[in-house]
Amino acid sequence: AGNLPGVSGDLVCLDAKEELLNECENIWKQMEEYQSKLTLVGTGPLRKSDTEISMLMMQMKALAAEYNQWQKKSPELISTNPDVLLALGKEELQKVKNNLETLLSTVQSRHKEVEENLKRECQWYEEQEQILNTFNQLEEETKAQLEQRPKKSLNTGAFNELRNKILKIQEFKEELLTALGEFVDEHFPLPEKERSTKKKNSSVEPAVELITLHEILELLINKLLSTPHDPYITVGDSFWPPYIELLLRYGIALRHPEDPNRMRLEAFH
Repeated sequence: AGNLPGVSGDLVCLDAKEELLNECENIWKQMEEYQSKLTLVGTGPLRKSDTEISMLMMQMKALAAEYNQWQKKSPELISTNPDVLLALGKEELQKVKNNLETLLSTVQSRHKEVEENLKRECQWYEEQEQILNTFNQLEEETKAQLEQRPKKSLNTGAFNELRNKILKIQEFKEELLTALGEFVDEHFPLPEKERSTKKKNSSVEPAVELITLHEILELLINKLLSTPHDPYITVGDSFWPPYIELLLRYGIALRHPEDPNRMRLEAFH
């Protein structure tokens, strides 16, 4: 006895579907009848007599009037059965629900990605703020030390000492860059230089002139120092792919998470 409501609901649903199918079949039959009438009217033999022309004009006017009437007529419901309307409404709501769930999943994924980017930017901002605070403290300490020293010693000893330190740092920087350039040029030459002996008879010129690994590193370093908030460079045709893979494999450079044609230098500092 407890299963009777469920059985009754299934029977009502089956009756509603059967009624809807019958109504659709009736509407389809009416459409076929109208189509056959239009076909007969459109394919009838045309004569050049005045009587035939007038008949065709009358038929055209009748069809135009019927067309206007159908245009003005408001659409009717497929069925007035509440069970049928309920079933159709549930189906449309299920479609809307599925679309909204898909949209929600996309929005949540994008929101998570934005949160991760915001977290990285906040971390970078905190690091830069700490560095700035450190520099400000050093500046204050240096000012305090300079104020405590006499002007005469400031003009002679401190200035000369600071200038010597700057010169030593610049010389050391130049030596490092020179050594790095020589090492890279020696061990990572351009591919044309390695294969020049193998292709002496070839007259085909490369489409784009490749740049050295030294030049790629200079581009990455200059980009990181000039615009630390956007340190990525675009990998063009002049970049030799084996050099790009070498930098990425050994953690010297990082590829952009969304654009594979852009990369940046790893922030070792």
